[in-house]
Amino acid sequence: MSTVFNFTFVPWFRSVAPYIHMHRGKTFVVGIAGEAIAAGKLQHLAQDLALIQSMGVKIVLVHGFRPQVNEQLAAKGHTPKYSQGIRITDSVALDCAQEAAGQLRYEIEAAFSQGLPNTPMAGSTVRVISGNFITARPVGIVDGVDFIHSGLVRKVDVDGIMRTLDMGAMVLLSPFGFSPTGEAFNLAMEEVATSVATELQADKLIFVTEVPGIRIEPHAPASEDNPIDTELPLAAAKQLLASLPTPTEPTDIGFYLQHCVKACEEGVERSHILPFAVDGALLLEVYVHDGIGTMVIDEKLEELREATSDDVGGILQLIEPFEKDGTLVKRDRTEIERDIDHYTIIDHDGVIFACAALYPYPEAKTAEMAALTVSPQSQGQGDGEKVLKRIEQRARAMGVKSIFVLTTRTMHWFIKRGFVQQDPDWLPEARKRKYNWDRKSQVLVKKL
Repeated sequence: MSTVFNFTFVPWFRSVAPYIHMHRGKTFVVGIAGEAIAAGKLQHLAQDLALIQSMGVKIVLVHGFRPQVNEQLAAKGHTPKYSQGIRITDSVALDCAQEAAGQLRYEIEAAFSQGLPNTPMAGSTVRVISGNFITARPVGIVDGVDFIHSGLVRKVDVDGIMRTLDMGAMVLLSPFGFSPTGEAFNLAMEEVATSVATELQADKLIFVTEVPGIRIEPHAPASEDNPIDTELPLAAAKQLLASLPTPTEPTDIGFYLQHCVKACEEGVERSHILPFAVDGALLLEVYVHDGIGTMVIDEKLEELREATSDDVGGILQLIEPFEKDGTLVKRDRTEIERDIDHYTIIDHDGVIFACAALYPYPEAKTAEMAALTVSPQSQGQGDGEKVLKRIEQRARAMGVKSIFVLTTRTMHWFIKRGFVQQDPDWLPEARKRKYNWDRKSQVLVKKL
């Protein structure tokens, strides 16, 4: 194994560890579009879901079958019929849906049964259990259109699903429901996943789809200046949805977004739209800082705030690598605990990604900004700027006229932001007595 691999793998694995801890014991409802299975993505999706489950996540998997049903209809010489984005399920379409669901369930169970050596599934035991967990009712006649055997979710067997999950099994649901009289109804995968996530009060609802997510400018073409909006507050998502025409196709901007909004409104903490075209999209979304798709959440995950005693461990973990390579002067836990009220941090979903401390010297009307640190995972995204501005605000509130930093490696970053180099003799007397002349740190000052 190469040394290069060691030095890239170890920091990476440490960086995902907080998310592994965070998600253990949580419940995810994952809706996979039938298009993903038709595109040959099932094997990798099964491997990733098995991996996520092995790290303590309870998973309910709902599969779609839109293209598979259409293929069966075409083979029988029938044309698919839709109204308002909902399939009109006549007796032929119902037969096709039942055939497609049976075939897909077989393929999915087979994918989770693979345990070949030298694959991600090696040594795994994933029990997949299906059942009649969904009670349905007919859509009925809407605006003069009879949807016949198309249905809506009436009730979810929450106790049955939770008992199955507590046994350590993965629950597999097809988009079918049954009435109390035993009549079968064809349901939409998106509605089943949303209803189940809501009734379970799941921690995440995840759609693995043919769309990459929602862009910053939803109506503009994809470009470097118009990337995927990785974190969409619920209020903004509702506003966007209200501005869009009623979605009827899976590729419409609001098609999956409407279900994400509904789930979040009804108590699901986070809803996600991921592209199946990106290999490992599930892992990237769940275990990487910014993810890859769009997440709808009731409030912003990132918070710029002053630190508390609960943040000491996170600050130590953040600054430790920079102390080891000499970028920062070493600080022990006792020192950080004593000075914790001096620290400002950026907290993203319980993980600290940036920090800095402010030490005032009132007699000289200046203050020192120390330990400015940004996690390698979020460098280049403006976190350093945010912390600097907050530190400047705190300094002004103290009534000081300037702030200064001591640095050996990042002079240019500070100079670009208005700092000016000064001789160490400029330092306040109290700070000058602690100056390490062997380290030869540069003194940079910014007037406020």
